[in-house]
Formats: sequence, C-alpha cells, structure tokens
Amino acid sequence: MGILNLTPDSFSDGGDLYRGDKLDLDTVLYRAQCLIDAGADLLDIGGESTRPGASKVELNEEVARVLPVLEALRGRFDIPLSVDTSSPTLMAEAASSGAAMLNDVRALGRAGALEAAAATSLPICLMHSLGEPQVMQDNPQYRDVVAEVVAFLQARIDVCEKAGISRSRLILDPGFGFGKTLEQNLTLFRALPALVA
Repeated sequence: MGILNLTPDSFSDGGDLYRGDKLDLDTVLYRAQCLIDAGADLLDIGGESTRPGASKVELNEEVARVLPVLEALRGRFDIPLSVDTSSPTLMAEAASSGAAMLNDVRALGRAGALEAAAATSLPICLMHSLGEPQVMQDNPQYRDVVAEVVAFLQARIDVCEKAGISRSRLILDPGFGFGKTLEQNLTLFRALPALVA
C-alpha cells in the first residue's frame, strides 16, 4: 500500500504534495507514479491528518482534498484506490466515485459511518485507536494491550456483521502508534501471530 497524505500536517509527508498552501495535483500524480513504480499495488488517499495532536478537519475541506485526487488517479492509473476517512459523507461519495476500499482509523465509530460503509460493497479496514488524534497519546493506559486491542477489534467485527457487513469484507489494523506508548507498540508487534489468529 502506498500512502498519499493530502494534508499539510501529516507526520510522515505532510505538505509534500503542496505548492504553497494549495494541494498540487501534478505533484500528487507524480508521487502516485513513484509509489506504483516502487511496487505499490494499492494507493491509500487521506484528507485528514490523524497523527498525534492533529487538528480536526472540517468535512468540506476533507472532501475538497480527496475527491478531485480520487477522480484524477482513477483517470490516470489502473490501480485500486483506498480512501482513508471516518466521514460517512465522504465514504458514500468515495464509493460512488470509484474507490476500491475504505480505511477508517475510528473503526466506523462515528455516527452514521457504520451505515454508510454497510451501504457500499467495499472492503473496509478497521483500526484500533485509543481516543481522538488530539489526545490519543496523552498517557495511554492498558491492563493488557494485546487482549484489549483484540477485544476491541472483535467487538467492531460483531457490530459490522450485525449491520450487514460480512466478515470477508473486513481488514483489521491493530493501530501501531495510535494511542499506544513505544513499549505497548512493541508488545503488540511481538504478538502479531496471536493477532493474525
């Protein structure tokens, strides 16, 4: 998966796709080509930074960042495109604009997100996170990080299945770096075989 952060403030490449204070479509397309050339077989497009401490993005701004890029990428490349969003509105619009997958760091927890995702036929990545980006790294506490992440993801699977989203459509992400200390991340990493089971 190649990542295209369409934000000015993402932790890894925030602002790299901008010229001044505007998202630059030519730069986005060039970066997409570089990712594909490097072996990416899926591109993930996000219009809201979810790094620790990130500011909330208004829906109209997120949509304005994502949809034109989604359409441009679909017109240029023959590669599946994932849209990273928690917004029910953007989920629906992305699905109708040709997205191949939805990726939600809030695991369809926002009001209306579950229903919006269920109304599509797309695969959905559900991620574990402890709280919103603004506060998720403020002293995250677990009794057993592995057991709690597994329980959270299983609960979200159950909710999705009750909403009509089959298990075969779900991809699970333990959320490394999202509401976890370094030691908690390492514990989770060491437990990957248990998480896969």
